[in-house]
Amino acid sequence: MKLNELRDNEGARNTFKRVGRGIGSGKGKTSGRGVKGQKARTGVSLNGFEGGQLPIYRRLPKRGFVNIFRKEYAPINLHTLEEAIESGRLQSSTIDEDALRAAGLIRTGGKVVGVRLLARGEIKRAITITVSGASAAAIAAVEAAGGSVTVTAPVAAKEEAPKA
Repeated sequence: MKLNELRDNEGARNTFKRVGRGIGSGKGKTSGRGVKGQKARTGVSLNGFEGGQLPIYRRLPKRGFVNIFRKEYAPINLHTLEEAIESGRLQSSTIDEDALRAAGLIRTGGKVVGVRLLARGEIKRAITITVSGASAAAIAAVEAAGGSVTVTAPVAAKEEAPKA
């Protein structure tokens, strides 16, 4: 195949309709837009308008709550760590969040404040890892392999306020 032989598949593109080219074309004069009014002009935006009827976005109730102060953690699984160590992207001795970022294993930006270690997969070697959070199963799996997990983020304790 040559570059000058490249073509779209048959029917992949619709042919452009030439409007406003005389009444014989069938799309002359008003170009299929009717006569006058807001929708005959350019720049019309009537999304959500239902002809004066209460729009659906106002008829339906609002539900739920979005916590704007929510902390988001980038997840990393045990099998991802194992693969990165085997491929040489990570040194297997001590691993922290900066090393994971440098290896390109976790996403950064947005509201991501740390890394959470999860237990999908298995780890076959002893590693020392420092992360913001870890699941109980992940900690158990790393310790079973002879390693250790250090969690830096404080665990939220459920304390009751004193009753007056």
